[in-house]
Amino acid sequence: MSAAVACSSSGDGGSDDGETTSPSASTPAASTPAPSADPTEVAKSEAIATYQSYWREMEKLYAVRPGETANLQRYAASTALKNAESDSKRARDRNHIYQGNVTVRNPTATKADPNGKVPYVMLSSCLDISRWEVLDAKSKKPVTLPPNRLTKYVILSTVERWPEGWRVTRDEPQNKSC
Repeated sequence: MSAAVACSSSGDGGSDDGETTSPSASTPAASTPAPSADPTEVAKSEAIATYQSYWREMEKLYAVRPGETANLQRYAASTALKNAESDSKRARDRNHIYQGNVTVRNPTATKADPNGKVPYVMLSSCLDISRWEVLDAKSKKPVTLPPNRLTKYVILSTVERWPEGWRVTRDEPQNKSC
């Protein structure tokens, strides 16, 4: 998003329009990074974007009734998808919904193999659920939770490139504050 904001704010100025159309020096500069882009860095960037989208869909999954969000399959597969579906079902069985948002802080690729049989990127991040409130589904009142529960914790994740695109396949909370 910040890249889009930067582009939008610089695109609003008339001087950028003149630079884009007049000198040919800006054209080679724009085309140079694409061919020399490191496949590992591209994989890391795409995996992080997928992981952030995965959590946006997780917010929806926990906030609504089953079947209302089919988009999680666009970002998750395997163990991560099964766990998300069973955990959200367990929450609904307890008459709980989650509202608010989750923040993925400092997602960092710790390992990547973009050329393997199954290309993957391993991520470490700080998952901040402090603004993700557990509510009683009927009354919409907050559910009492243990005061010592972690709301900002380290989570390790595996994102794999499948034929359909990047998918989160593992998401493992580490029970360590961040």
